[in-house]
Amino acid sequence: MSPPHVLVLTRDQDPHADHVRDLLAGRGARTTVFDNRDYLTRAHVELAYTARGLARRLLHTEDGTLDLDSLTAVWWRRPRPPEAHPAITDPSVAAYTAKESVDLLTDLWEHLPCRMVPARESVYRRAAHKPSQLMLAAELGFEIPETLIATQADALWDFHNRHDGHIITKPMGMPWVENLAGGHTVIRKCEFVSARDLAYAEALRFCPVIAQQYVPKRLELRVTVVGRRVFAAEIHSQESNRSRVDWRRYNLEVTPYGVHRLPDEVADRCLAMTDRLGLVFGAFDLVLTPDGRYVFLEINPNGQWLWVEELTGLPISEALCDLLLEGA
Repeated sequence: MSPPHVLVLTRDQDPHADHVRDLLAGRGARTTVFDNRDYLTRAHVELAYTARGLARRLLHTEDGTLDLDSLTAVWWRRPRPPEAHPAITDPSVAAYTAKESVDLLTDLWEHLPCRMVPARESVYRRAAHKPSQLMLAAELGFEIPETLIATQADALWDFHNRHDGHIITKPMGMPWVENLAGGHTVIRKCEFVSARDLAYAEALRFCPVIAQQYVPKRLELRVTVVGRRVFAAEIHSQESNRSRVDWRRYNLEVTPYGVHRLPDEVADRCLAMTDRLGLVFGAFDLVLTPDGRYVFLEINPNGQWLWVEELTGLPISEALCDLLLEGA
């Protein structure tokens, strides 16, 4: 009997993928790591059909040929989109070939007959939409912050006044803008709305943002769901001024991290939400308020977890291996 075989779709120098690959090897499983960017340049796909249907699906790389129908699981980590072959110098033709490659690979990974983690690409990309997340979270019994999504200055000013100025904004999706003038990258985190921001509120007409009532915090929680297992880590973000508004402004020397005992009903809501979103993995951001309420902020269908494991000892990577090998 062949050993389990997991395909990991990610880029080079991905510590999460490297760590899990080592754990899988220790369990006797094979792993193949592939980045979509390498298609056309260092790899190619072969799909063949007979008059009766599909005959074979093969991935040819520099390391050999992989029968895609033999896979135990596909883990969609963080692959980059395909690039045109460097021999193509016309920008329009290069863009066309890259788009054709995206269409092929998107459809290919979508229909492989094996477990997909966190889900098939179409499912987890849809699950990342924050407006839908808020609606579903409330439906499942989570408390959510009062929220405004609009492109009108008047709406933001009114929302700001109703909450006595205690509001934050955050991006709809992409938290960074790359390749600005001078090659700079700007990262957008959760921010308090200042008087200066209100003065430029008319600029909302160019791009929507999410505005929310600020939720007072005793703790912030990163809750990682892997299959049917729930791992909750508490982040004492209020111990540092730098991490007080957004724990991703890390201050590890000052901010304690630990394992959190999540109430069963909150854990059940997390499981129910991943189920409803079609996910087998998800990283939740919650707030525990000073008066003991658990408030949902968002779920990242493909969030990072290795830092949580290293700081708390929670066995998230082992649980992910279990998930990838389940039913092999």
